[in-house]
Amino acid sequence: MLSREHRVRKVLDEAYRIGCDTIIAFEPEDVFYLTGFWGEGITVLNQSDTRLIVPSLEVDRARSVARCEVVEADRGSSMLDKALSLVGEDAIVCTDCTDNSILERMKVKLVESSRLKYSKDVFYNARKVKDEDEIEMIEEASGILDELFKVCEYVIRVGVSERQIQALLMYEAMLRGAYPPSYRYTLSPLIIASGINSSLPHAEPTDRIVSVGDLITVDLTLRYKGYIADATRTFALGSIDREKEHVYHTVKEAQQRALEALHEGMQCREVDGIARSYIEGEGYGKMFIHSTGHGIGLDVHEPPWISRNSQDRLVRGMCITIEPGIYIAGRYGVRIEDSIAIHGDGRVVVMNRYTKDLVKL
Repeated sequence: MLSREHRVRKVLDEAYRIGCDTIIAFEPEDVFYLTGFWGEGITVLNQSDTRLIVPSLEVDRARSVARCEVVEADRGSSMLDKALSLVGEDAIVCTDCTDNSILERMKVKLVESSRLKYSKDVFYNARKVKDEDEIEMIEEASGILDELFKVCEYVIRVGVSERQIQALLMYEAMLRGAYPPSYRYTLSPLIIASGINSSLPHAEPTDRIVSVGDLITVDLTLRYKGYIADATRTFALGSIDREKEHVYHTVKEAQQRALEALHEGMQCREVDGIARSYIEGEGYGKMFIHSTGHGIGLDVHEPPWISRNSQDRLVRGMCITIEPGIYIAGRYGVRIEDSIAIHGDGRVVVMNRYTKDLVKL
C-alpha cells in the first residue's frame, strides 16, 4: 500500500523526466493527490518538502486534513506570490496551470521563461497507477452506483420525466456521500436519456416523460471521497420490440467479450478492438461512435484510453471503464458500462455488480 509520500515521489519522478525539479499545482485534483486537501489552494513540491498555500478562510479546514505543511496567504494574487517565494533560485518548475495571466506572472517571477514548463501529463502519468487505498475508494463509489441502479427500479415509471429521475437519484446519491464531479462539458450531473434522447451518448436530461416501449439510459458518474466511479445501465419500460432486444444483447455481449479478455499487459487498443469487432459483425459498427472506455480516478476521464488508437497497456493499479454502445440516430440507443480495477496482484475486478440482464420496469 502506497503512502502519500510515494504519490509525491511518483509526481516528482515524472517531473524529472521532463527536466523539472519543482512542482506548482493549482488543479484541485492534483492538489488533493499531493496533500489530501480538496479546495482552494496551491501546492509547492520539491525534493525536500510539500507545502500547501491556502487563503485564510481555508486554513483551519486545510490543517485538519492536509498531510503536509499548510501556509496561510491572502486570497488572490498573494497566494501566487507566496507560492513563488517558496521556489528555489535555480529551480525549474512544472505546473498544471492553464490560466495565461497566471502563467505570465509566473514567468516574470521566475525571470527566465525556460524555467517554467506546463505539463498535465506529469500528473496524469503519476495518477494513472492507483494504490490499493485509491482502488478501495473507487470500489466504494462503484457500490453506491449499484445501489442507485436499484433505486431506478422504483423511480422509473410512466409519467415521470428524465429531470425528475435525475433529481431523485441525486438525492439518494448525496444521502450516501456521493457528489457530482462537475464535469466541465455537461450542465447536468447525470445522463438520463429516454426514447429518442438515448440515441445521444451525452444527452442532457430534459422534461421528456418516459413512456412504455422506451429504452432509458442511466449513466452515473459520481465522486466519493474524492474518487470517481462511472457506470451505465440501459433499462426498458414495459415491453420493447425485437430489434431493441437484439441491439441490447449485442451491446451486452460486446462488453462481456471485452471484460473476459482483460488482463495485465494487454494493449488498450486490443480491448477496444474486441468490443468493436463484435458490434461491427452484427452490422452496427457505424453506430458505435465513441471509444470503448477510459481511465477513472480523480478525473472523470483520464489515462489510459481504451480506444482504437491508444498506445497504452494495462498494468497493475489501473482503473478503467468498459462501455460499448450502439446509437441509432433519431430513434434510440443502448450503452452498458462498468468500472474495472486491475489490483496489485494482477486480479481484474469488475467493481459494478448490478445486473446487466435487460431489466424491464
